[in-house]
Amino acid sequence: MLIKYLFIAFLIIAFVPPVRRFVFYLLVGRQLVKEQKRQQPFGKRREGDVRVDSKTPKSDGTTFKGGEYVDYEEVK
Repeated sequence: MLIKYLFIAFLIIAFVPPVRRFVFYLLVGRQLVKEQKRQQPFGKRREGDVRVDSKTPKSDGTTFKGGEYVDYEEVK
């Protein structure tokens, strides 16, 4: 008798999408929401804002202006 009810509950969970979403939320969803809130940065910005971190050039004595020239042959 118990197996019959477990089988029916399994079928309902497996094949009824709203029930499946609710069960997933109960099992995993709350943990996901907590983790997402924990991962949010402290300085909340609006969506679409752009922040650019500029690096100052380090003056360590190098004047690197590019790589070396490599000869190539065009193959047709």
